Amino acid sequence: MNKHVIRDVAEFVDGLGFILTVDGTRPLDELTAAVTSVCARAEEHDGRNAVVLRLRSARPERSWPGRVRIGQVNRWERAVRRVERLAAVTVAVPEGVCGGPALDLLLTTDFRIASPDFRLLLPVNDEHFWPGMAVHRLVDQLGAAQARRLVLWGHEITAEQAVPLGLVNEIAQDPEEALRAAVVMLGQLSGAEVAVRRNLILEASATPYEDAIGTHLAACDRELRRLARTEESKAWS
Repeated sequence: MNKHVIRDVAEFVDGLGFILTVDGTRPLDELTAAVTSVCARAEEHDGRNAVVLRLRSARPERSWPGRVRIGQVNRWERAVRRVERLAAVTVAVPEGVCGGPALDLLLTTDFRIASPDFRLLLPVNDEHFWPGMAVHRLVDQLGAAQARRLVLWGHEITAEQAVPLGLVNEIAQDPEEALRAAVVMLGQLSGAEVAVRRNLILEASATPYEDAIGTHLAACDRELRRLARTEESKAWS
């Protein structure tokens, strides 16, 4: 594994999870390896409830991902999807311009803390629009009408505009302090429980009721089984 990848993934304070610094100026393969690495470490430690992604500014010219092969893009998209499926609470802390890889990852996370200078921009590649999966997630999270002005006309979204849209949860003058508080608060939730809730949300907008009912009933069954085990345990204590 690339030595830079190992250095970029660190344990969060008090052993509450892992933190990855994502530098948008890095080559695509390095970014893919870094994201894959933090996912692997989170999956190996079920007791760690949080994965924090510190998202550094993209290139000023917004170019993403550069001259790469489609196989590299596919591996990147699979790594991003892996974040979206983690059995852990995921927190993003974007700084400044949020585009390219930072935008892809931001849209997969459960809780988002932005700096006051946050600006969300869609990426371009060689001055042409880059049709990555960020567009799919923006439409899914904002709806077609809200996403249209960003996707069609390339308008940027500031931190103040992002909060009511639900793209950012809070704006923090001191992101590190806000991050610590958020991880402690969110750490009270089970990573597996968060994964179930997230999956139900992701599937709701694209799945017909007849197909979704099975997934929801399975989730209800798991909860009822958990409740039965808890009551049985109390009866024996």
